[in-house]
Amino acid sequence: MSASGGTRAIVAALAANLAIAVAKFVAFVFSGSSSMLAESVHSLADSGNQGLLLLGGKKAQREATPQHPFGYGRERYIYAFLVSIILFSVGGMFALYEGYEKIKHPHPIEDWYWPIGVLVFAIIAESFSFRTAIKESNELRGGLTWTQFVRRAKAPELPVVLLEDLGALVGLVLALGGVGLALLTGDGVWDGIGTLAIGTLLILIAVVLAVETKSLLLGEAAGLEEIEKIKGAVVDGETVTGLIHMRTLHLGPEELLVAAKIAVRHEDSAATVAAAIDAAEARIREAVPIARVIYLEPDIYSAEAAAAGNDPAATPGGPGAH
Repeated sequence: MSASGGTRAIVAALAANLAIAVAKFVAFVFSGSSSMLAESVHSLADSGNQGLLLLGGKKAQREATPQHPFGYGRERYIYAFLVSIILFSVGGMFALYEGYEKIKHPHPIEDWYWPIGVLVFAIIAESFSFRTAIKESNELRGGLTWTQFVRRAKAPELPVVLLEDLGALVGLVLALGGVGLALLTGDGVWDGIGTLAIGTLLILIAVVLAVETKSLLLGEAAGLEEIEKIKGAVVDGETVTGLIHMRTLHLGPEELLVAAKIAVRHEDSAATVAAAIDAAEARIREAVPIARVIYLEPDIYSAEAAAAGNDPAATPGGPGAH
């Protein structure tokens, strides 16, 4: 899930949105459709969002420094969170304002062929972009549903592009409906209603993105499959006899921190334990390549100490082991 930042999907969405934004704005100038203006701002905001995702991916590749010893992997989460804010403010709130103004001061749509033609073109272009995002996501999501993929993905770019493209396609259909009803009835209020629907949709998508990227910013553990692989790799049955407890944390989409307390025998020498820890780290990295920062603390397992401890979860053999 964290193996790719979906660069092809981002670039495809950026190219499509820039072309669509220009076409929509031209259609607004000739027709006066508020749906077209809202959609042009939406596409322009989406273009800026894809630029932010590319920038975040570039900045995340910087080497670690003494001030930031774990690197800059979380830059990708920060820029994805900025995308949700821009989508909410520039896209959603602007569309709500435009829709309100159009309902309050309706006027008929002029040169109807401009907005209709642009909307059809935009739907085709967005469909190609959406197809690219789906294709790249399918390489990573495995047997997960789309909802599970969006919620569990550690790399934020593909979920962002997927939701943006989905929102853009639905928004285009809403805009087409608003413009169509305005033309059929001769009442520009329908154009404003379509614009309000677009704004509501963008805000809902922005909220979902904000919630998911906030969780990533706070710090998420490894996935269940990766945790089971790490647990299986730690114990060798000889020097490392068990896993007492473990914590994992994503330092970025493609970098995982693993901290664990492992059980060793009391008669083993320090050299033996040190060699066993090095071997355990190698096994963990082989099982889960993104586990790049590993801290293993040896301890002597004691069932009595675990039962008598004030904090069983932090005591050898306590509930934290499971």
